[in-house]
Amino acid sequence: MKPQDYAQAAAWFRKAADQGLAAAQNNLGLVYYNGHGVPQDYAQAHKWFNLAAASGDADAVSNRDRVAAKMTPAQITEAQRLASEWKPTK
Repeated sequence: MKPQDYAQAAAWFRKAADQGLAAAQNNLGLVYYNGHGVPQDYAQAHKWFNLAAASGDADAVSNRDRVAAKMTPAQITEAQRLASEWKPTK
């Protein structure tokens, strides 16, 4: 995919993730984890994986654990704070 394709995909995943769709939240986490279409950001990746996992997305649980292994405890705390403050935009 071209860089602009990743950015467009990230924008669409964000719209669906903001509405609470767990699969989109997991996909948005992957976007942030890999830095495709957005700057790589493990705290944002963890946040979206955490939200998707809370909604029952099994893949998000393993993805959250994978990104957490690359993060400091302070980064994980920040990601958890971001997830707890998130509200869907329905």
